[in-house]
Amino acid sequence: MDLENKTDIEAIESFVEKYKTLRQEIAKVIVGQDEVVKNVLMAMFSRSHALLIGVPGLAKTLMITTIAKAVDMSYNRIQFTPDLMPSDIMGAEILDDNRNFKFVKGPIFANIVLADEINRTPPKTQSALLEAMQERSVSMNGTTYDLPNPFFVLATQNPIEQEGTYPLPEAQQDRFMFNIMLDYPSTTEEVEIVKRTIHGDMVEPQRVLTVEEIIFYQKLLQKVPVPENVYRYAVNLATLTRPGTPKAHKWANDYLSWGAGPRASQFLIIGARTHAVLNGKYSPDIEDVRAVSYNILRHRIIKNYKAEAEGITIEQIIDKLLSAADTQ
Repeated sequence: MDLENKTDIEAIESFVEKYKTLRQEIAKVIVGQDEVVKNVLMAMFSRSHALLIGVPGLAKTLMITTIAKAVDMSYNRIQFTPDLMPSDIMGAEILDDNRNFKFVKGPIFANIVLADEINRTPPKTQSALLEAMQERSVSMNGTTYDLPNPFFVLATQNPIEQEGTYPLPEAQQDRFMFNIMLDYPSTTEEVEIVKRTIHGDMVEPQRVLTVEEIIFYQKLLQKVPVPENVYRYAVNLATLTRPGTPKAHKWANDYLSWGAGPRASQFLIIGARTHAVLNGKYSPDIEDVRAVSYNILRHRIIKNYKAEAEGITIEQIIDKLLSAADTQ
């Protein structure tokens, strides 16, 4: 029975099985990083984008290449540098042999785009990429070129080198659904990484999903019903982050200079929906909102000087906000 003829329940069950198989294929290449892989895939299936924060050498590129192979999607990696221009990403018009202008597509025209070290390029180039992410198209001299469907951008930032970087403004970070923190592997995982890689024999993942299946499952997730109390919990959580407003939490007033906007509420629901389905549920509950809240709020709430001086972390603030949301 093909996907179009399945009931929604059957389609969700098939999606969960495909997801499990996909994780198994990725694990053949990527050692550990289970939560990171899960969150990257959640963003992709949610038809959104993700920002990955981690030091060099943690296999970010290998992870995305592996995912692209396992889901049979086109993939491009763009290394962001201070001299990178918008046309280097989007493409440009050139004169062909007949002296006619022809648009040559840039590397953004792929299903999966790895924007490596996005904070190393000037704001003009960053803005061009982020606008294309939002519109899912590129405009050139009055002509609009649609980007491939599905279209997923994973942007990386190196948190340890600040010289010569152009940090993404908060309003632009808001375009990304998730802010995913990538940590060092455990000792056991690192030993396994070294064993697998020093001989140069890399395992190739098998194709698990087609482009058509991914589009189908993205649309399926958009139809998952959300209970009213889950909507209210997500909106209340976002509201608690906004200092100076009537419903702001005390910690928001004390430690935040800016809170999360309505897009946070939207992504909390979208993320909770996907998280629920991947865990075999047919509708999200409050626990699913909590599960995605750190990756969604981390880059949307801005600490003030008092928080910095007292050593208060973003995660501690989110902990307090979640506890307050649970009692409302």
